[in-house]
Amino acid sequence: MTNQSPLASRGRLVPTLPKGDVLGTYDTYFEAQAAVDRLARADFEVKKVSIVGSDLKTVERVTGKLTWGKAAGAGAASGAWFGLFFGVLLTFTATTAVFQYVFAAVIIGAGFGALFGIVTYAINRRTRDFTSTHQVLASKYEIIIDPSLTMKAQDVLSRPDTH
Repeated sequence: MTNQSPLASRGRLVPTLPKGDVLGTYDTYFEAQAAVDRLARADFEVKKVSIVGSDLKTVERVTGKLTWGKAAGAGAASGAWFGLFFGVLLTFTATTAVFQYVFAAVIIGAGFGALFGIVTYAINRRTRDFTSTHQVLASKYEIIIDPSLTMKAQDVLSRPDTH
């Protein structure tokens, strides 16, 4: 008989889709989430419930036109955050003038960030002159449940919500 070390690899976990009954189909994630919240408030065993999104779509929403100023500003903001992080790290080794190190690191980070933003915009100019956000959305959301709990869950969801 061999004892397996707790640190030894136990094999890869392969992602699988949940199996069971479809308790309901919803147009938005928030509607499906609200149904699961109702089950949770009724002390239902929600550990055996899954929300599965289907028919995924990528949505890119254009938020504005990219300009030299916006590219420099976004780069400066990003660089300032990095400078703040680096400045705070410097305070752990500094014996005096802690605030000055942090302030200098933020200013230097913002300067390099702005420069990097301008250079990046100059290289990519005319190939992408807009800013946008990306989302992955599902067309429908199904609540999948362990078949042994379907009747109980349907009973809970058929009652009027008290919240």
